[in-house]
Amino acid sequence: MDYFHNMDYFHKFGIYTTIMNFERTKEKLHILADAAKYDVSCSSSGSNRSNKNKGLGNSTGMGICHSYTEDGRCVSLLKILLTNHCIFDCAYCVTRKSNDIKRAAFKIQEVVDLTINFYRRNYIEGLFLSSGIFKSPDFTMERLIAVAKKLREEENFNGYIHLKSIPGASDELMYEAGLYADRLSVNIEIPTISGLKLLAPDKKHEDFLKPMFKVKNEIIRYTSEKKIIRSTPKYAPAGQSTQMIVGATGESDKDIMYSATHFYKKYNMKRVYYSGYVPVANDSRLPAIGTQVPMLRENRLYQTDWLLRFYGFSVNELLNDTHPNLDITVDPKLSWALRNLNLFPVNINTSDRQMLARIPGVGMRSVHKIIKARTFRNLNWEHLKKIGVALNRAKYFILCDSQDWERKDLEAEQIKGLILKTSSGKFRNQYSSQLSLFN
Repeated sequence: MDYFHNMDYFHKFGIYTTIMNFERTKEKLHILADAAKYDVSCSSSGSNRSNKNKGLGNSTGMGICHSYTEDGRCVSLLKILLTNHCIFDCAYCVTRKSNDIKRAAFKIQEVVDLTINFYRRNYIEGLFLSSGIFKSPDFTMERLIAVAKKLREEENFNGYIHLKSIPGASDELMYEAGLYADRLSVNIEIPTISGLKLLAPDKKHEDFLKPMFKVKNEIIRYTSEKKIIRSTPKYAPAGQSTQMIVGATGESDKDIMYSATHFYKKYNMKRVYYSGYVPVANDSRLPAIGTQVPMLRENRLYQTDWLLRFYGFSVNELLNDTHPNLDITVDPKLSWALRNLNLFPVNINTSDRQMLARIPGVGMRSVHKIIKARTFRNLNWEHLKKIGVALNRAKYFILCDSQDWERKDLEAEQIKGLILKTSSGKFRNQYSSQLSLFN
């Protein structure tokens, strides 16, 4: 045991170097995992990369970043930056070059080793790798690709890999990235061009769009070829996503959702993520430190996103010049219904699918169950309750097996008050605490 107090012994057998390398890697992990927390665009939905040749891992449509799969499983990933060094000075970013923070950078092999070792210990089921931009977009993108390539080809890793696309990277590199990654994403960051010019004057809006356009076209091409040639390899099977920072430049919810709709339609985005701005600098162009965007606003944007993608709503129905921002007190579908009481009540036994989906408290699963069940008999309130309809909201907007109507002569504000009053205590407490941040 006395030998372990002799530094010469450590040097002789290489133990000292190993300990030092471990400590430095641990320090890097602490810095670069913390720096990655501001990126919320991580989900593996839609990927299907099965294990082969007795390799490591399996990506079969599961989520990452402590997301939940359809069967209720919670899965996680190693979420880090390759480096927090950056050549840009974006006012909203904690890794901007002018910020006085501790910097670090992983070697390519270090990220590979961390991923494999964490996976073997069952800590993670995939990798989410982003990076600050150092030297140039192409140089950074090459290193991100090198990590994914090593994992796939040298380690035979078949788990989920999400790579961040670097704005301004060449088409050739974006093409290569899609051959190794399950999902690619480039963050649009600020929802409007004017906001980007204000806070990130060194960046060009077209640099964000070019990688998106390339990935979209390659996914279409590979999908078409796969139908003809079965051996065609997968190309970014989980598609691409993007993220917008909410609340940094004062855009309205209407501006944000119109921008999101544009990316869904033009670039075939799988998901658009909304990240409430966390003030990290004293800057006259930015909200003051301590004025973080309430989580409830993010929640309302996600609910609106869901209505646009799956419930048949248009942006103009939910947000317009008269109502440019979402009602923070109630969900967007209920807010819309309260503004359009002339369209209600809806007869649950005769209305079409589109109108059923617009009833507050009725989700798409309930819509399917209602349509199927009413082919056998007229549905009553008890049936709806068993189906899963939230009657504390829905009862003000529907007719069932009788002509009794809960709303009667109530006005919109009265209905809203009654619904809030009967909402769960958890919701009321959340609403009260979040609303205080607006005042």
